[in-house]
Amino acid sequence: MQGIRSINATKAFAAFMGVFLLMCLAAPQQAHAEVRKADVIAGMTVEQRDVAVAECPSVDAKYAILVDEDGTVYFDRDANQPSQIASITKVMTAIVAIDNAKDGTRVIVSEAAANIGESSANLQEGDEMDLETALKALLVPSGNDAALALAETVGAQMIEADPSAGKDAVSAFVAAMNAKAAELGCENTLYENPHGLDDAEYAGNLHSTAADQAKVAKCAMGYDLIRSIVAGGTTTVSVTRDGKKENVELETTDELLEMYDYTIGVKTGVTDLAGPSFMGAANKDGRELYAIVLGSTDEYQRFADTKNLFVWAYDHVHDLELANSDEVATMTIGGSSREVEVIGEAPLLDWTDKTVKATLADPDATVSVFDLEGNVSQLVTYDELHGTVREGDKVGSIVFKQRNQVIAEQDLIACETVDGPNPLESIGIWWQRLVGGFSGEQAQAEPLVYNVMPVIANYVSNAA
Repeated sequence: MQGIRSINATKAFAAFMGVFLLMCLAAPQQAHAEVRKADVIAGMTVEQRDVAVAECPSVDAKYAILVDEDGTVYFDRDANQPSQIASITKVMTAIVAIDNAKDGTRVIVSEAAANIGESSANLQEGDEMDLETALKALLVPSGNDAALALAETVGAQMIEADPSAGKDAVSAFVAAMNAKAAELGCENTLYENPHGLDDAEYAGNLHSTAADQAKVAKCAMGYDLIRSIVAGGTTTVSVTRDGKKENVELETTDELLEMYDYTIGVKTGVTDLAGPSFMGAANKDGRELYAIVLGSTDEYQRFADTKNLFVWAYDHVHDLELANSDEVATMTIGGSSREVEVIGEAPLLDWTDKTVKATLADPDATVSVFDLEGNVSQLVTYDELHGTVREGDKVGSIVFKQRNQVIAEQDLIACETVDGPNPLESIGIWWQRLVGGFSGEQAQAEPLVYNVMPVIANYVSNAA
């Protein structure tokens, strides 16, 4: 019996190990993701910041960048180094198609487009569709067939409108892609075709950078049509085929839509030269971010990298309230009475002992802060105030800095009305100051500041 138990136990262990190994093989791996000392975080390398590795995003991609919609760069790994970008090219194709297509454009698939190969929307020669359908076939399944069909159709329209654009429709379209890139401020980008294939007959000097493609991503997400398509995932469209309607299923290549709840696009890319790459966009609570990862080690990792960047940024970027005072006052704003935080009190120079309470011109103002930059300081400056100061009058200003960089400025306004002295009171104050000058008494009230900026670490912890 003891031997049987031993054999059964051995078989059970072997079965367990088999299942365990299969699970390990099936599970996505991130073994190559890392933090590098040369990675740039908000303008400074990891080494310069002397920040803990745990506070930095772990990324596998050869080149990467993370920016917000204002262009603030939060993460940069060799983002200005040129690289192939594969089908990320198609984002610019979509932009140029929308910018240049005539109203009511019908895209027709040529033999060349239908037979281009590689990633495909499964379009057939002679298929006809409207512009939106063609854009879905371009962006959702990364259709090379749709890319060439769009370039041929819209490029021909461009030549018709301006014969100086050339004689070849695709060449005219690609020229417009490069012109648009230059307009966006792309400094190291060259498109040579509308789809991003980069070998055999399409081999050449086509390239871009992560930094340039971040600009393209921001531009693309400014188009409602592109925005809706890339956020929509797998879909079915209708084309006219052999004179009748034919449904075509378009399966998305963007796995991040399922991996990360705040994903809103944008586009995958992969070739042997480019490696697996991705242009991603996310929006959480109204804060929009764009991430470009080029040259990942595998197709899953490009999504893992992008998610890591988004999660890291949203963990470290916060809205900081500018008014942080225990003193409050009631004033009228926009026709309604409300309570506001008092930033401080400005001295009234015609009095020896009076001040006026001041608040922010926008009492609810916030500023976006990156917590790894450290605490926020403030500098309050009061104006020289004479006579009557009325509620809402400007009485000073306040400047907020983080790492010695100005991140916000606000006017300070009076949140109460304080009358200036009448003629008799002015004579009395003059005499008081004259006599006080000999006795050392104060000539005016001291300026006061009640606002205290919170320690960033504590603020973030409380907000979380």
